[in-house]
Amino acid sequence: MTDLRREFDQAAKDIQRLATRPDNDTLLKLYALYKQGSEGDLKRAQPGFFDFVGTAKHEAWAQLNGVTEEEAMRRYIALVHQLLA
Repeated sequence: MTDLRREFDQAAKDIQRLATRPDNDTLLKLYALYKQGSEGDLKRAQPGFFDFVGTAKHEAWAQLNGVTEEEAMRRYIALVHQLLA
């Protein structure tokens, strides 16, 4: 396991320690960066029309298509550190 992967996994654990819940936009960023960092480009079909949360997550992740997994991990780690500061 690379150092970057270890730091990414640790950031995913550390985010659970937040005292307050981030706003929805920040949660979507965290979700999208985590998915891009762990799975790469989105390959799933868009959720149904009435699945508003699923659609928002899908769109947030789709905006990161083309970003490397390593870059997404770095951005995720930086965002987590910013939120914990």
